[in-house]
Amino acid sequence: MQIQSKLPEVGTTIFSIMSALANEHSAINLSQGFPNFDCPEELKALVEENLNDGKNQYVPMAGVPALRERLAEKIQRGYDQRINPQTEITITAGATQALFTAIAAFVRPGDEVILIEPAYDSYRPSVEVMGAKPVIYELAAPDYQIDWEAFAKLISSRTRMIILNTPQNPIGKTLKADDMLTLQKLTKDTDILILSDEVYEHLVYDGEIHQSVLRYPDLFERSLSVYSFGKTFHSTGWKVGYCVGPDYLMKEFRKVHQFNVFSVNSFVQYGIAAFLKDPNTYANLGAFYQQKRDFFQQAMAGSRLRALPSEGTYFQLYDYSAISDESDLEFVKRLTIEYGVAAIPVSAFYSSGRQDGVIRLCFAKTEDVLSAAAERLTKI
Repeated sequence: MQIQSKLPEVGTTIFSIMSALANEHSAINLSQGFPNFDCPEELKALVEENLNDGKNQYVPMAGVPALRERLAEKIQRGYDQRINPQTEITITAGATQALFTAIAAFVRPGDEVILIEPAYDSYRPSVEVMGAKPVIYELAAPDYQIDWEAFAKLISSRTRMIILNTPQNPIGKTLKADDMLTLQKLTKDTDILILSDEVYEHLVYDGEIHQSVLRYPDLFERSLSVYSFGKTFHSTGWKVGYCVGPDYLMKEFRKVHQFNVFSVNSFVQYGIAAFLKDPNTYANLGAFYQQKRDFFQQAMAGSRLRALPSEGTYFQLYDYSAISDESDLEFVKRLTIEYGVAAIPVSAFYSSGRQDGVIRLCFAKTEDVLSAAAERLTKI
């Protein structure tokens, strides 16, 4: 049988490749973006309580009402945006499913979608499988700043969507208020939608605040924003997230969602709803991860790897140009095999494979792991 792939260029992800190489060489794995510590004990107890209490059947397609109500309260406190939990929040099977669903609901063959790269690796294939054209705006090391005048030149009559990610994986940059106001101005009086990936919303450092589209009423009216309990509560394997947007957009989002996953596992939703009654469960996440960022940077102070600013996320970029002129893929492979630390080449997040001599390390690890990794890396 002849099969014509919709994604002919998609192969094994760099994350799988590097994790396999790390396992093969017993390397410390700072490549994949997940913590090596567990989620809160109280949260696990609440999930277990609801599991044992019989909360094991289908829940409403949009999610457990109590959870959506807690999220509406959270958004009101954090972003001063009043959200209707019945019509403007949908619980999803992780953030990636929410992103795919949003793209599937609104993007059609022939449309254009602007991606800001380096970007999370699901964006481009999700756009392509819908028959649309990814239009790439490349950020460059070391500052990774958006030149909005140049960005505006990419907007055309076929632009259906702009995908944002702030704080941004893999580079750890955050969009500022001026960025959001400029985007608001650029999209005013257009039919362009904003898909805002905000899974690291609480991981913002150095006294800054997260600039969500939810803070900007004109942006909110054309946006779907996506969040992840896995990133917030160190439980990436649970795959539970949510999407927020105005009711006229959420109505279309749910049409796809109901035939994609319909509803998300029940007892975890009930457990998270109970856990979210206390805002302190997430209020200190920024300080928690900033301490890890600072600890790792200090441990790496003697390294020839040069740290680039990490304003958010749990990723730190390092410039290796003082060590080698080899490609970032070859460098991270050698790093894994010869020095026992696995990293991710930033070129993997560019459609063009752009080479800036930069690698990504994940600092969502316990201090003993970060210390051991830094000890090995400072020997290069």
